[in-house]
Amino acid sequence: MNGGTDPQQPDHTGPGPGSVRSGGDRSVHVRDNYGIINTGDNARLFIEPLAPPAENSVAGKANLLADRVSDFLKREEEQLRLWDPVPLPLRCRPVPRTLADGRHSGLGPWAGAEAVLPLDLEGPLEDLAVVYEGTRPGRLLVLGRAGSGKTILIRRFAKARLEARTPTGEAPVPVIFSLGSWNPATTPLRDWLIGRLERDYPFLSGAGPDGATTWAEALIGADRVLAILDGFDEIADGLHKDALRDLTTTTVPLLMTSRRPEIEDAVKTPMFFAGIELTDLTLDDSVDYLMPASVTARRTEAGTTPTTGWEYVLNRLRLHPDEPACANLSAVLTTPLMVTLARAVYSSGRDPVRLLTDEKLSTREALEDHLLDNFVPTAYARFLSHRPVTKRRPWRSERAQDWLGYLAGHLKQLDTHDIEWWRLGTAMSLPSRMLVSGVMTGLATGTVLALAPGFATRRETAFNLLLHVLGFGLAFGLLHGVMSKLRVGGAFEPSRMRIRIRGGSKRVKENLLPRICGGLAGGLVFGVVYGLGLAVYFTALGHPWLVVVLIFGEWSLVGLGVGLGAGLTLGLMTGVEALIETKSSVSPSDLLNTNRTTVLAQVLAMGLTVGLGYGTVVATINNPTLGVASGLVTGVMVAIGACTLTAWGRWVVLVRIWLPLTGRLPRAVNAFLDDAYERGVLRRAGAVYQFRHARLRDRLAEAHGHHETPTTATGDR
Repeated sequence: MNGGTDPQQPDHTGPGPGSVRSGGDRSVHVRDNYGIINTGDNARLFIEPLAPPAENSVAGKANLLADRVSDFLKREEEQLRLWDPVPLPLRCRPVPRTLADGRHSGLGPWAGAEAVLPLDLEGPLEDLAVVYEGTRPGRLLVLGRAGSGKTILIRRFAKARLEARTPTGEAPVPVIFSLGSWNPATTPLRDWLIGRLERDYPFLSGAGPDGATTWAEALIGADRVLAILDGFDEIADGLHKDALRDLTTTTVPLLMTSRRPEIEDAVKTPMFFAGIELTDLTLDDSVDYLMPASVTARRTEAGTTPTTGWEYVLNRLRLHPDEPACANLSAVLTTPLMVTLARAVYSSGRDPVRLLTDEKLSTREALEDHLLDNFVPTAYARFLSHRPVTKRRPWRSERAQDWLGYLAGHLKQLDTHDIEWWRLGTAMSLPSRMLVSGVMTGLATGTVLALAPGFATRRETAFNLLLHVLGFGLAFGLLHGVMSKLRVGGAFEPSRMRIRIRGGSKRVKENLLPRICGGLAGGLVFGVVYGLGLAVYFTALGHPWLVVVLIFGEWSLVGLGVGLGAGLTLGLMTGVEALIETKSSVSPSDLLNTNRTTVLAQVLAMGLTVGLGYGTVVATINNPTLGVASGLVTGVMVAIGACTLTAWGRWVVLVRIWLPLTGRLPRAVNAFLDDAYERGVLRRAGAVYQFRHARLRDRLAEAHGHHETPTTATGDR
């Protein structure tokens, strides 16, 4: 094309988003996957399609991450039903300058002549991406009280940013991170972000372009990730100032949400942030959302509407705003959370007039608690899912609410918002977990011994069986406690490794010695505990002290041998381990299933090694028949015990066996969590679940702790 632009092509002659590459007298502007080449004298302009970036490049990984985030947001929109029936408007105002300094951001009335935003912040906030584009440092603070719509806003923002990205992969990818699990006292923000990316998007955990860092580190280092930090107020008490100090100094592009009190308590000087604060909805904002779509006229004269339904309630609020009942309900319907709860609860034939007439709901707090209490029963009274009928779980509302209450209390006790399958059950005290783990291990190993040929046929043998059960249970229960103390938060992290059949000599060299040392330490604890038990037993039977010492020494050596075999096996297995680098994001069940496969492969190899070694020794000293039986039994018992010292093994013991036995969780925990997610009670945040809102979590925990009977609305049907 000569002498200007082709009329068939879009006009890209003006400046647009994207990169500019120069060389000689030529410059290439990237926009909408096209390169606009200017020859220097503007006499010729060529528009050429650009090839997509290579998959194994920073831009390629950024594009893949953008695709996964986009898929996640679409699923979240469907689960949370953000557009049902219409999106609620959001309103905002600038944050006071005492909290966020916007002088260099181009945001707010103090920006003066440098203001670049033709946006009325006092009106509805249609597009947060527009606001963010005006913050020159690439940082924005969003304040709002509980239920004000911060979660809805950041999802709309992320979606808008993704839609505006070009295929060149240069614009940062918006990724939502829940700040509630960040401990700034132990982990810098940058490292924490990298760890979350590697956990939730395994394809970013592989070796990056330089081979020394991961792709997640490369993306963070190149500012290809826009960190949407949700819930500064959810960080543990006492850590907000440390968190703010790290946030203020970081160069990572970010947007952060918080409630106002936590920011006010932590801020000493205005942050180098631009800031907006979400304000209350108006009554008119709620009308289109609460009223049936068929109702188009808004009647404003008394007596013109029937005394039932949302039309009557909303007109009464408008006509009699000073009545106590109307004033309380109007105050409740100023946040998107309460408006959506009101619509969810008072559907399917329920009459919202009760919100004005019930004497038990005569205060704002009572109204909000009423809506929160009725949300779960409403969610379990209907099932909005595309699952086949045969795969649906008929959970009873009362039992589901009790289980959700336990989960909420578990999160409150651990001071977190993340339902992590590997930490479920760890709200129990450490001695309780040690006892449960020891008993389960002892029963499992005792069953193996009882089924072995020649056992439990005589009274003496049965007594020896009991001793073995007690010894194994005590030893592995103690190991459970020791390993829990060595882990931050007392929980085992799930492995990010999978088993592969190919060489990995470098990983073997790096991990062989540490795993051998760990195996020897664990084996020594096992041998000493088991040997002490036998020593006490033989002392009580009146055996000479020399025999007792020899027995103790023998089992200490056996423990070291078992530990050496286990550590050597696990060290060598690093040669067949590989990072999970699936190109999709990881769900909680995906992470659990992968960890189960890895653990089973590891304990099988460990059991074979230990069983073969121990059986060979016994066969040499006694006879081959006894050697085979001893090796088989010992290998199985060690494999069972070692399995309980992994994230998946702990999950089986505590979550699949103990908590269902005590009635605190259902037997099919995974199915229950997935079902609660589909009903909109839970939401997904990477590889973990969260309650739909912190207030719902807190209310369920409170009711569960006090065994309250919720103020349900079943009588309104």
